[in-house]
Amino acid sequence: MGNFKEDIAKVRAFVFDVDGVFTDGGIIPTPDGDFIRKYNTKDGYAVAYALKAGYDICIITGGRGRSLELRFKLLGVTEYHDNCPDKLSVMKDFMERRGLAPDQVLFMGDDIPDLEAMQCCSLPVCPADACTEVLEISRYVSQFDGGRGCIRDVIEQVLRSQGKWARDSYGVTTVPSA
Repeated sequence: MGNFKEDIAKVRAFVFDVDGVFTDGGIIPTPDGDFIRKYNTKDGYAVAYALKAGYDICIITGGRGRSLELRFKLLGVTEYHDNCPDKLSVMKDFMERRGLAPDQVLFMGDDIPDLEAMQCCSLPVCPADACTEVLEISRYVSQFDGGRGCIRDVIEQVLRSQGKWARDSYGVTTVPSA
């Protein structure tokens, strides 16, 4: 295990929990059995940007709901696992199918159900408001809380370290260059 800034230059894939990472952890149950969650648009933009830049993104969450699935579908995420009681098995399967070594994967989680899967990769990271056990095993703690830009923080750092963030204005402007 080397320097975090050097190690993120090897990342090819991001794995994220949802509640407490993409969101602040709050949910509002709806009468039809779904849940309303609030997401940060900058986090969503960073996910879509990383996908367009060729990174693998995997969502592994214990959460469920049609609106949850729709959120990630709209961002272009195809590797999506909800209502997941065994995150470690899903994580190992994802890495095997994609041919990823542990040092090529960054996992961001925030609570006890994420611990085993986070330790399966070389780059476990978390939001600032993660539980103590997750804070203790994380190689990096974002300065941002869950739902408040922590996803954007880690994606941007990885892509910047590899020279792929805002390169040639890709994704920065919709106006074609002359």
